[in-house]
Amino acid sequence: MDFKPFDVVVVPFPFTEKLAEKRRPALIVSSTLFNKEHDHLILAMITTAKNSVWSSDIELNDWKQAKLMVPCKVRFKLFTLDRQLIALRLGSLSTSDKEAVKSAMKLFLATEE
Repeated sequence: MDFKPFDVVVVPFPFTEKLAEKRRPALIVSSTLFNKEHDHLILAMITTAKNSVWSSDIELNDWKQAKLMVPCKVRFKLFTLDRQLIALRLGSLSTSDKEAVKSAMKLFLATEE
């Protein structure tokens, strides 16, 4: 399966092949080139956590369009995962949510020294 930036996918947690695992949504933040040339994807956590707030959290206004079940936010808890462990592609972020995530990426991820 081809994955695109800003696709919402379901991943196993913990990221192992243990019998007891939960499936959680995540956002692909790696580029199309990275996704095509590597066996891994770079992902950001999607969470419903209300008691925990990070200044870099991005509320998803159009969470239903992304095929999420409840209101969520993207959290810059970043990780790589073997593409074969992706359980399911749910959907993709709306244009406005993509722009919000892109803006946060520019602000919170290193692009220069």
